[in-house]
Formats: sequence, C-alpha cells, structure tokens
Amino acid sequence: MAARVPIVTLDGVSDLIERATLWADSDPDPETRADVEALVGAADLERLHELFDAELTFGTAGLRGEVGPGPNRMNRAVVIRTTRGLADHLLAREGASPDRPVVVGFDARPTSRRFAEDAAGVLAAAGLAVIYFGDPTPTPLVAFAAKHLRAQAAVVITASHNPPSDSGYKVYGANAAQIVPPDDNLISAAIAGVKPAREVSRIEDPFSGSEPLVAPAPSTILDCYQEEVLAARPSPVASTLKIVYTPLHGVGGAVLEAVFRRAGHDGVVRVDPQFEPDGRFPTVEFPNPEEPGALDLAVARASDVAADLIIANDPDADRLAVAVPDGAGEWRPLSGNEVGALLGDYILRHVESDERPIVVSSIVSSPMLARVAAAYGARHEVTLTGFKWIINAGLALERAGEGRFVFGYEEALGYTVGPAVRDKDGIAAALVFTDLVAGLHAEGTTVLERLVELWEVSGLWVSAQHSVVRPGPDGEASIRDAVSALVANPPTSIGGHAVSDITDYRLGAEGRPPWLGRQDLVELSLGHSGRALARPSGTEPKLKIYVDLRGECGDDAFASHDRLLRAATEMAAEIASGLGF
Repeated sequence: MAARVPIVTLDGVSDLIERATLWADSDPDPETRADVEALVGAADLERLHELFDAELTFGTAGLRGEVGPGPNRMNRAVVIRTTRGLADHLLAREGASPDRPVVVGFDARPTSRRFAEDAAGVLAAAGLAVIYFGDPTPTPLVAFAAKHLRAQAAVVITASHNPPSDSGYKVYGANAAQIVPPDDNLISAAIAGVKPAREVSRIEDPFSGSEPLVAPAPSTILDCYQEEVLAARPSPVASTLKIVYTPLHGVGGAVLEAVFRRAGHDGVVRVDPQFEPDGRFPTVEFPNPEEPGALDLAVARASDVAADLIIANDPDADRLAVAVPDGAGEWRPLSGNEVGALLGDYILRHVESDERPIVVSSIVSSPMLARVAAAYGARHEVTLTGFKWIINAGLALERAGEGRFVFGYEEALGYTVGPAVRDKDGIAAALVFTDLVAGLHAEGTTVLERLVELWEVSGLWVSAQHSVVRPGPDGEASIRDAVSALVANPPTSIGGHAVSDITDYRLGAEGRPPWLGRQDLVELSLGHSGRALARPSGTEPKLKIYVDLRGECGDDAFASHDRLLRAATEMAAEIASGLGF
C-alpha cells in the first residue's frame, strides 16, 4: 500500500518544493542532486518533508547521520558547507599558518574518502594547510597526529559504530581533544553564514599531490604513535597468550597488530572474515561490539583455538570490547564498567609519579571507579557524558596543578590509558588490558578472579540500562517532558530501595566545574545501595535510564552479580513505566 502523503496547505507544498529545488540547484554532487530532482518530479512530499523539514545540527560531537540528499542527511553539500564554516572559525581565531595544519582522516565507509577529499579541498581553498591520511585510518591515529603535528584542528570522517547507512564528521580542537563549548557554537554560527555548497571554493582532487597546501601524513607518524603508546604501558610484559582479535570490518586491524608485535604479544589470532576494512559490514547486522551477536565469530574462533582472551575494536578503533573465559567452557563479555574498573585499578597499582594520580569517568559510568581510586589515594573526577569532557577535565586539572591525569573511561567501551591520544583509544586500551591479563596469568590468576577481589574491596557493582525510543516530530519534546516529570513527581522508592535525594543537573551549573555543567539529566540517589539516572540521548529520540546497584559478593560472587543485575534491570524498567513509557 502506498504511503500516505501528509496533508499540507498549498503554500506549504510550494515552500517545500522551492526549498528542495534550491538545494538541488546548489548541490555539487550529481547523484544526490538527481535524487532530489526525482523526488520533486514525483511530488513525493512525505520523503521531501523528511529530508528538508530539519537539518543535521553541528554540536560537540560534530555531525552524524544517514547518508542521503538534503540538509537532514550526510552528503557532500553538507560536508562542504560544514568545512567552510570550520575554516572561517579557524581563520578568525588563529589565521592560516603552515606550522598549524588541519589534519584530515576517514574511515572505511563507502562515502568517507569522498567526504574527506571535499573537506581537504575546502580547507586548502580557504588558505589552510592540510595534512591528510590517504587510506582509511583509525580515529585514534588521526587524533594522535593532531597532537604530534601541533595542528590547529582535525577532522575525521567517521560514523564510528553506527549502522552502515550512516556517516559522520568529527572535529578536534587546537588542544587535540574533541571540541567543547563555546567552539561548537561558534562553528555552528559560522556554518549558518556559509553560501550554498556549489558556491563554496574548493580544490578538486586535493589528494593528487598537485596542491602545495595539501600534504600526506608523514610516513613516520605510525612509528611515533607506537612509541608513545608503548612508553605509556604501566607494566610492560611480553606474552604468548592466544588473543583472538576482531576489528569488526573496521580500520584498526593492521595498526593493532603492529603495536602488539612491538609490545611482545605474539599470539594475536585474527577473525579473518572481519579483518579487512569493509564499510558494508557484511557479517554483522550492527557494527557495535556491545550489540548481541557482534562477537559471535570471535567467540567461535576463540573456542576453536582455545584462546586466553578476546578483544574487539569498533569500526574506527576508538572503543574496546573484551571477553574472557569463565572457567566452565564459556566466554563472558565484560561490561564497559567492568573493564573500566579493572584498567583503573591496574594503572593506579603501577603508576610511578610524585604527583597525585587523577582518574576521570563520565557521570553515567559506574561509581565503582571512585571506590577504586580512593583505595589508592587518587583523585576521581566525574564529567558529563562524552569523552570530550573526560579529556578536557583531565587536562584542566593537570594545568591547575591538581596531579597527573592517568586514566579516563566511559561505560560505552571508551578508555584513554596514556597521554598519546587525547581521546578514547581502543588500540592502546587493548594493549594495556592484554598486559593486565598477561601479568595475572604469570601470577597464576585470572581476570575474573581479580574482578571479584575488586568487588570485595569496593562492593559488588552492577549497571543496567533501559532505553525508550520516541521517534517523530513530538518525540524529543515528550522525552524532555519525562525528565521534568521525574523531578516534579519523583518516586519515593525504586525496587524497594528508598530514594534519598534528587539532583537535577539542569540547575546549579554555575556552582560546578565546566565539565559538569548544565545537562538534561536527573539523578535519584538510593543511598548506600546505588543510584538511578535519566537523560535524553544526545543523538537519538531516546530516553536513557541507568541504574547502578551495589551489593555484596556472598558465597558465589557471580551468582550474586546476576541476581543484582536482574534487580537493576527491573528497576530501570520500573522507572520508565512510572513515566508512562
């Protein structure tokens, strides 16, 4: 049955058709221009409304969305205008200098190289020097290059672990960390003032070698990255552990293998069907290592070779997933919070510095790291969600003389384990976690045994999430209304645990550090038992509910863990139900 066409006024139709026609006329890409012209010719108003009634918004994560025509999709026209806005911002702030280039990199998705060429072409036409990676490259390596080359910015064309249909545009600032306010707002304002894409000056074929302002990344950059990553290992150890590895069709494989060879871990076993970069992601429905089924091929390979460890990167290699043998013939994936606690403990146990160590985690990550840090006398800091805040908080605290930033993590599999990259780095984190496993192996113990030891000191912590999706034009408003309703009429108890306090992070930002500013986030304290949080997603029409519960190990720590996790999961659903979802 044909889709229903929305009922609109004649003026509304005329306005929509005019906007679409103007966009097509200004689109330098013949393919997406033809797509819009075909929609206009067919009077496909429903599809045109979808593409033209909104536009992708540039924020602190840059841009991310589905590839397609129109301002509400990722396409060449959007990339060109976005890059010109970025160039105008950089020129107004620092001017053009060959000593402060802009680094450009891209992942292996089908449109990424073309978008990266457009970005480099616009930057060079604006008079800015560009250093580019000519092949699909891990995001952490591009971020490292931005720091190493003292770039004034970096652009990575990547949609990370999003579906195959998506693309993205990620920006790093002059400190080689992801941008934070006010830069995102200033860039967004500059983009708004950019002419239609066809009128934006752009150098064609900027990677051809004929443009003096555009140069490839130095051939030594990978070696420099490896040296810094290896130098930051808390307790270097070589091993012959069998380590099954998958990059999930992403770009991390070759770099991770090179790093592991130099580190002395010689037992890396590839998941061959997923090793070569392929932006179509043919063996997984969703290229996110957190998703059910994403690690099935890795688990099968690990069972075949009697492996000691499974590690996985997401497609741009800035996240790390881990699974370990459970001693009963099965593989147990570790949650991001469990990996975070284990890495934090390992780094703090081996840190050698006269300065007080600083560890940082996002507010929706488990409170367990704070307990681990306290046991070592380290400082623990909490930030808003997003690695940009974690890095900028750590750097700011170092500048203020508060200590040395040694570790940061967020529960969504993101970790930074040294100063090489000012962002999450799934390759460096994989190396340090493998060192951790090898060290435990040499002591005759396991990762899960060490996790239980941490639980016995810090409490057995579990974390559960529940998401409510509300698509459509009213979805975002209904989600924000739900957050307000939770503050206005909070539950007195959740799952039998009394709610002892409420913190509304929409208020009081002036009394908190900049990395813990205003956010649509509500925290319900459950006292000694834990807490619950609710916030709208920053990238989807989704309400996200988190529950962190603390319990005791008892006679069987993992049975206690499973019972507590079921309780936390039920509590998260209970909160959603209480909000009418």
